[in-house]
Formats: sequence, structure tokens, C-alpha cells
Amino acid sequence: MSDKNNNFVIQCLRGTSQVFFMENAITGILFFAAMAYASYVTGNYATVIGAAIGVVVATATALLLECDEPSIQQGLYGFNGILVGIALPTFIAVSPQLWVLVVIGAAVSTVVTAAMSATITSSWGIPGSTGPFVVTGWLMVAAAYCFGGLHVNDAPKLATAFVQSGIVIPAPADLVQIFFRNIGQVYLLGSAVSGALILLGIFIASVPAGIATALGSIVAMIVAIGMGADPTAINEGLWGFSPVLTALAVGVIFLKPSPRVAVYALIATVMTVFVQGALDVIYQPFGLPSFTAPYVLTMFLFVAPKKLLAPHPHKPVASHLVTDTAPKSAAAK
Repeated sequence: MSDKNNNFVIQCLRGTSQVFFMENAITGILFFAAMAYASYVTGNYATVIGAAIGVVVATATALLLECDEPSIQQGLYGFNGILVGIALPTFIAVSPQLWVLVVIGAAVSTVVTAAMSATITSSWGIPGSTGPFVVTGWLMVAAAYCFGGLHVNDAPKLATAFVQSGIVIPAPADLVQIFFRNIGQVYLLGSAVSGALILLGIFIASVPAGIATALGSIVAMIVAIGMGADPTAINEGLWGFSPVLTALAVGVIFLKPSPRVAVYALIATVMTVFVQGALDVIYQPFGLPSFTAPYVLTMFLFVAPKKLLAPHPHKPVASHLVTDTAPKSAAAK
């Protein structure tokens, strides 16, 4: 394999790891191992295949369009594509037309990434993060209802699918499963083992990022259980994936860690749980999942006043990161 091809593979692996703001090819390999394990357990390999297609197409599109080269090298044009690639086979039945949708969606996610970088990031210093995935995913799933060659699965699994009265506290063993599933569900994986592999990959790239991810999962569990959310959804990790990203983004990536920022990140993480419930209710009538929109919205709101807090003292790259004080990734710490 030529150095050029080798470089492309590394770009794709970094794109895989950038879902959690990491810039580390080894972490990307572990993330793919997590996806492969979940596919093996369920017997559904469409998601891991879609993920591979998504990151390759998104990264190749960035190269074709001659997007910012350092950002491509760091994987910042791949992570939204991989999320599109894993989400569409999750919510849409496998068919030849689905794979066309995956390819188009992954390519478009790169365009949306560039668009957000040129607008909200350039003008306001707010990262697009997984916003391009959310926008592209919503459009593709909604459009699928209009085409006979595409079949949207019975109903997206929403955190608000069941409303109960009272509080159900899971057994200790279940709490451990939920802790890891919260992390795995960022990649739409319901496997605790997959979540553990992802957390390991994060710790390999950055210990502070690993700690923030773990704390985000714990906070999400406490809030969701304490507020009496659907225990089935809690058990599957559906209340934890957006808060996990918020804790990591606000606590480590986009603001310089400090005791004050830690409290700020805690407030943001708690708020994300409520934003998730709100957006699930809003989008449920449309038959659409909220994806990581709860994280994106909360992150936008909490990162916008960063100048009043502690912006991170590193140089930015693309729309995943922020301002002239943002880091390349958590791995750069």
C-alpha cells in the first residue's frame, strides 16, 4: 500500500475517532471494533458496513472538493459521514436504494460541515460538531418516507416512548451496563461491551477526555433515573449519549478545564437530559429520531459565551472546533 493510501486510511480512522473529538488512529480502530462487535451480537452488519462507507465517502468528498487540508488530515471531515453511515441503516431497512442514500448522505455531510464552518464557526466561533450529521440524517430519514424503495423501520426508538409514574432504580449490575451503553449509543450501539471499547479508545487518546466521558454517563444516569424516565430507554442507553458528548465538549474540548468550567459543564450535562426529552417529544410526531441534536443545541448555548469563561488555548480546525483558541482535538492536550 502506498504512503498516499496509507495516509487516507489514517485520515478515515481519525475521522472515526473524531466523533468523540479524538485525533487518534488507534482510537478509531477500537471504535470500529466496537461497531463490529455490536454487529456480530445482533447479526446485523449493515451498520458497520454503513459506517465504513460513510467515513470513506465523506473523507474522499473533502479531498475532491479540496477542503482545508489540515482538517482533512485530522479527520474532521469524516466523523459526520460515519454517523450518517451508521444511522441510516439503523432507521431504514436494508435495500439497494439504502446504500445509495448512505453514499449521498455521507457526501452531503461533508458539504454541510464546510457550510457550517464558513458560517456559524467563522462568524460566531461556535463549532458545527455533529450538527451536519443531525441535519443530513433528518433530511434523509424524512425523505425515505416518500420513496417506495426505502422503508423506514416501524418507529425510531425514542427516549420518550413510555411515560411512567414513580422512580425505578436499576440493580447495580444493570447500572454498569447502562453506564457503558450511554457511551456506545453515541454510535447508536446498544452493547455495553461496545461502550467499554469506545471508552478505552478515548482514554488511550486523552485521559481527561476519558474522565469527562465517564462522568457524563454517570450524571445522565442519575438525572434520568431520578426524574423517573422510562426505565427501558434508560437501560438501553437512550438517555445518555447526548449528555456524554456535552460533558466532554464543554468540560474538556471547547473550554479550558478548571473548577469553574467543571461546574459549568455539569450544568450543561444535566440540561442536555431535559433538552433530549423535549426534542424527542417535538420530533416524535414526525417519525424522526432526535439523533445528537440535544447535544448540539446545548453545546451551542453553552459554548457561545465562552469568552466570559475560559476558552481553550489552542488553534482551531474546521467546524468541529471553535474560535482562535480551540484545540485540534482532545488528543492534543
